[in-house]
Amino acid sequence: MIHPSAIIAPEAQLDPGVTVGPFVVIEGAVQIGAGTRIDSHAVIKGPCRIGRDNHIFSHAVLGEIPQDLKFHGETSWLEIGDRNQFREFSTVHRGTEGGGGVTRIGSDSLFMAYAHVAHDCQIGSHVILANAASLAGHAEVGDHAIFGGFAVAHQFCRIGAHAFIGGFSKISKDVPPFVMVDGARARAIGLNKEGLRRRGFSADTLTVLGRCFRQLVKKQGDDMVWAEFEQAAATEPALQQMLDFIRASTRGITR
Repeated sequence: MIHPSAIIAPEAQLDPGVTVGPFVVIEGAVQIGAGTRIDSHAVIKGPCRIGRDNHIFSHAVLGEIPQDLKFHGETSWLEIGDRNQFREFSTVHRGTEGGGGVTRIGSDSLFMAYAHVAHDCQIGSHVILANAASLAGHAEVGDHAIFGGFAVAHQFCRIGAHAFIGGFSKISKDVPPFVMVDGARARAIGLNKEGLRRRGFSADTLTVLGRCFRQLVKKQGDDMVWAEFEQAAATEPALQQMLDFIRASTRGITR
């Protein structure tokens, strides 16, 4: 299932179930799992590990060296899980020594046309980056987070699980889990209720997360407010996840 016009490095390791289209270039130590499809003119550079049943569309570039002037050719990696889609002209870069050396992407995510994932990013599963959304280096994105078109995240920003980033938003601070943000200088506008309902979160969970959003995201709650939510979190894992994220933020959160 390899087109004769494709150029594949001898050290690359492709499962027999991989499909490679015309004029594809696979360079360096690349490992690709069964069922993955690589369309025409895509470029993959190693060191890079790609799992099963991914679809890499035409002109996507995976595993290119970082756009970081501190990078001087040191060995670094790109690791990609299973069942992801990388649409036309999307780009994902390898890690750097200063960032741990590995850019990681989980499984079941969609990177639409022209989306960009920079060096050392750590991305969970079921993530969507719409057209031309971009992550700068060292960004972290939790499971089920969604970026609208042309949204951008600053270096080292953390985007919590189930967060929703409106199109054209500029993220310069951490976005807590379950929160919607929007704006040229992004601000928190509410809980991602519709997304959470679709994923099976109960009405009681949405109520307590909404209260946390109003008291700790929109405002900086005092010790008494924190104590109240910490007590409630003992029986509500989603609330505990939100509290832990806010407490761990070093950049500050989007309010």
